[in-house]
Amino acid sequence: MLSSLTIKNVVLIDHLFIQFEKGLCALTGETGAGKSILLDSLGLALGARSESGLVRKDADAANVSAEFSVPVKHPVFSFLKEQGIEVEEPLVLRRSVATDGKSRAFINDHPVSVSLLKQAGEMLVEIHGQFDTQALLNPRVHRGLLDEYAGVDAADLSAVWKAWKDAADALIAKREEMARAKEDEEYLNSALAQLDDLAPQAGEEEKLTQLRSRLMKREQNIENYASAQNGAEHAITQLNGVWKALEKAGEGGSDISKALDRAMAELQEVSHGVQSLMASLDDSEYSLSEIDDRLFALKGQARKHGCTIDGLAAKRDEIAKLLKGIAHQEDTLAGLEKNVLATRKSYEAKAQAISKKRREAAKQLDKLVAKELAPLKLEKARFETQVEVLEESEWSETGMDRVQFLVATNPGAAAGPLNKIASGGEMARFMLALEVVLAEVGTAETLVFDEVDSGIGGATADAVGERLARLAKKRQILVVTHSPQVAAKSGYHAIVVKTGRTNPTTKVLPLSNSNERTEEIARMLSGAEITKEARAQAAKLLEKAA
Repeated sequence: MLSSLTIKNVVLIDHLFIQFEKGLCALTGETGAGKSILLDSLGLALGARSESGLVRKDADAANVSAEFSVPVKHPVFSFLKEQGIEVEEPLVLRRSVATDGKSRAFINDHPVSVSLLKQAGEMLVEIHGQFDTQALLNPRVHRGLLDEYAGVDAADLSAVWKAWKDAADALIAKREEMARAKEDEEYLNSALAQLDDLAPQAGEEEKLTQLRSRLMKREQNIENYASAQNGAEHAITQLNGVWKALEKAGEGGSDISKALDRAMAELQEVSHGVQSLMASLDDSEYSLSEIDDRLFALKGQARKHGCTIDGLAAKRDEIAKLLKGIAHQEDTLAGLEKNVLATRKSYEAKAQAISKKRREAAKQLDKLVAKELAPLKLEKARFETQVEVLEESEWSETGMDRVQFLVATNPGAAAGPLNKIASGGEMARFMLALEVVLAEVGTAETLVFDEVDSGIGGATADAVGERLARLAKKRQILVVTHSPQVAAKSGYHAIVVKTGRTNPTTKVLPLSNSNERTEEIARMLSGAEITKEARAQAAKLLEKAA
């Protein structure tokens, strides 16, 4: 329930603190005293649209705090936890609006977006006025209200809906994939043949790069060894010339000749050694040109398929899988189609069961609301809950029904949307009748009715008060009223007054005893001049309500 409301610098309000009680709380006062400002202030705290015009003259900002006492199991706590906000009871919704129209929002001093504040506020308070009957004017809300009344849990339906949609999406995707693959079948066969001929291996690029590096070094060494071999052979040729010259000079057996023989033998050994090294290098399995050709072919295929060289093997398997799918697409599609049919059947079964439950609940709801209309001076009106089967294209996770609350205010007239049929006061009374019936459902612990008794009096006003009092046994009800019959039935009664002429200020004065309440209700009955008769009638109304 709404425990208190603190308002600072909002239009006519300087500083105001209001404590509320359980049950039926009535706010009364003369026209222009500022009752609407109180509701606007509460709306701000609940996330309503802000305007700079709400800021009191000469003030920097308007501030409103609404404190709620709600059970720890209330859905608002789990909702806030999902948003990453851990809070405890009491719950305080706060809003600050600057003179430039910009606002800030807080929940228990945690900064939040205005959107989140509004979502939390809607879970705590429902405001119904002559021109704020959202639940009746918005067909999107109608289904939820009927489902709550019928005890419909759409969680299982949502799950099978998702399974059906996922299966249908998978079938569509597979068909599109197969169609593309069929168009590219010739290309895919050619690409697979090329990859099979190439037979790429995982990690092959690194191995070939390392082998190429070694072979390049081998080629360089072969050149060096060949140069050394040529040098050795050239030296042997030169030494042969020296030996022949010494032999002609008759020095064939001299020490010089012997030294020359040793040098030639050493050179012969060097030449043989270099030849042996060259022979060992010639035993390589691959040539440098073969490796370069292999790398060139691999890189070409990688560019063609938009992948790395190491990814070619996986690309080959992917293409093979596509071709296999083309060859067996009928079997694949048949399996997916079977899954779509099965999940659709499951969805339809659950949706039809829920639809039946909705229709049964709609009849009961219409019957109970009808009983509430006559006492509210709507005896000629008809309330109708329309449950209409949607086209398949409009089915959703909430089912295959469109739910809409319709009304007819004259006998024989066709029922239609409330905002096109009823006046503002009638809308509020239709809302009251529906709320009485739906008192057990919804998360809001506090319901606010703004002048729901507009344009009525006597027995009708008394019926409105009786229904508000009945609602107040299960919810906290705040009613802004000009009806003495309604005010008399409240457990908490406060009067809204405006004081001061040059700088008017709105104040809220709780009426703490029966004399004060009698005087205010007498004023409501007779106007500015309170008569003895009015006081007597006021006392009678309070006595009857008690």
